[in-house]
Amino acid sequence: MKEKVCVGAIAGAFGVKGEIRLKSFCAEPEDIATYGPLFFEDGHSVTLKLTGQVKNGLSARLDNVRSKEAADALKGKRLYADRTALPHLPDDEFYHADLMGLEVVDTGGTVLGKVAAVHNHGAGDLLEVRGPTLKGSALLPFTREAVPTVDLTTNRVVADPPDGVFTFKDDG
Repeated sequence: MKEKVCVGAIAGAFGVKGEIRLKSFCAEPEDIATYGPLFFEDGHSVTLKLTGQVKNGLSARLDNVRSKEAADALKGKRLYADRTALPHLPDDEFYHADLMGLEVVDTGGTVLGKVAAVHNHGAGDLLEVRGPTLKGSALLPFTREAVPTVDLTTNRVVADPPDGVFTFKDDG
């Protein structure tokens, strides 16, 4: 799915005539409808038409979804757009999908782990880093100070983490 980027997820049915509640992961939530046909993980394509706003999301119609039951059956399914349909980002911005799986090293070149997830709880992005030498996951602020370099050509992130972010199994 590297040629596709997750742009939203279905949160369940909205009403009884097949509309869905939609969580958009786009910077401008309504942009999700402008990326052409969207795809489920299995590659099945759907056409999406926004119908309004609902609490914590949007309402929409998908082609061939005509009942509440059909809409409910899609709950939790993620929607993907072709990477070529998405806008080009400036050099210092990245799609979350591009960060997943990148190796994380410190400024001395020591491998800390890999990016397992990208989280945003309202105060900015956090990279969840997991590795065999770590005690659990580390949440690294995705700021210029903590992550001075992201190199997609070498699949590597250079981190200068604040003290205490990374705890290692051999730290006692």
